[in-house]
Amino acid sequence: MRIWLFLRLWSALWHVGLPAVLIYLWRRGRKDPLYTRHLAERFGRYRQRLTGAVWIHAVSLGEMRSAVPLVRALLDRGDKVVTTHFTPAGRREAERVFATEIAEGRMASVWVPFETSWAYRGFFRAFRPSAGLVMEIEIWPRMIFAAKAAGIPLFMCNAQYPTKSMARDKKFPLRHDLMRGFAGALVKSDLQAERFASIGVERIEVTGELRFDQPIPAAQPAAAAALRARLAGGRPVITIASAVEGEDGIYLDAIAAALKTSERPFFVYVPRKPERFDEVSALIAARGLRAIRRSEVLDATLASQCGLGGADVLLGDSLGEMYFYIALADRVVTGGGFTPKGAHNIIEPLALKRPVIVGPNIHTIEYPATEAIAAEVCLQVKTPAALAEALTGWPGPTPEKIEAFFADHAGATSRTIAALDRALTSR
Repeated sequence: MRIWLFLRLWSALWHVGLPAVLIYLWRRGRKDPLYTRHLAERFGRYRQRLTGAVWIHAVSLGEMRSAVPLVRALLDRGDKVVTTHFTPAGRREAERVFATEIAEGRMASVWVPFETSWAYRGFFRAFRPSAGLVMEIEIWPRMIFAAKAAGIPLFMCNAQYPTKSMARDKKFPLRHDLMRGFAGALVKSDLQAERFASIGVERIEVTGELRFDQPIPAAQPAAAAALRARLAGGRPVITIASAVEGEDGIYLDAIAAALKTSERPFFVYVPRKPERFDEVSALIAARGLRAIRRSEVLDATLASQCGLGGADVLLGDSLGEMYFYIALADRVVTGGGFTPKGAHNIIEPLALKRPVIVGPNIHTIEYPATEAIAAEVCLQVKTPAALAEALTGWPGPTPEKIEAFFADHAGATSRTIAALDRALTSR
């Protein structure tokens, strides 16, 4: 009864609030026109028809990137795939990586419908998915129960239930009711399996973390190898990746302190969001740090288009080049950990055999951060002072140690497909 009443209220709120949602999209569309393109799709009206596709919901860029190896494996074995997104970043990534398959009609990338039953009916008519996989822990109530009503098994995929979320949901158990509406959960670790089981989710399988199977674009590490000496000379290089608003001061203080040491590292600073590029550039300049911007000194192929020497910081003001920025480094600091929202992905640095440092808040990446810290391939620092010391004082693990850790945790793609096949066969 509780979930039924909630769904009625949820639907009413969406119908009443649709004008506000459309205004939100229009405003976002003034900066990124893709928000307002293909608007009919958000109402469940699709030009494409791809009957029997495996449906993967990747709300934004991070989720789509984690889904890439899974989508590739499904396509390679002959499945059709439809991906749904809410933000342009996720849709662009799908269209970029799988442009050939989309052109061939084996894949579609579209907007997720608005949270109404009639919009989802339109989506199901167009694609008639054989199954659905929702990346990470996105909870869309109408999606869950519309799929259930249509007989489409919908699974949480690459799923984790963070500690903070569990503590919050104890006070509001409605979220547990929603998660029990999924057909099952394909989760990252044994600990996550225990957490989902504790709230009554059925059909749980430990499949691991898909990001361990992400392909590395070979051109980016190659460009980093060619440019590193020109950028940094013989200095060690430290990349601060995905720095978020609220922690720039901590990182810039640590950079200033490190530049006073005998090592004088060269820094690569990559803000999380593109709208912060100019703001962060101004913050760096205000500290008196000598900086250059990737957009001003490198061309589209990451080749130098002007002088690179004399700087202490390269501002990474571009998208889709994180492997380049990481490959420049001897060690990497992953951003977000000094804010309540939590740290970002540490797998990309580990994939390139770079030691990684995180801040105190790692609930967002509990797996694999806890395991990586225990294996001593990741260092967690609890204070800004500890960060400043670690930048030049932590010896870090050997590449072989990181490679062994990485190998132990790879293979989630094949395990996910096998688990999905078992679930569908047993229905």
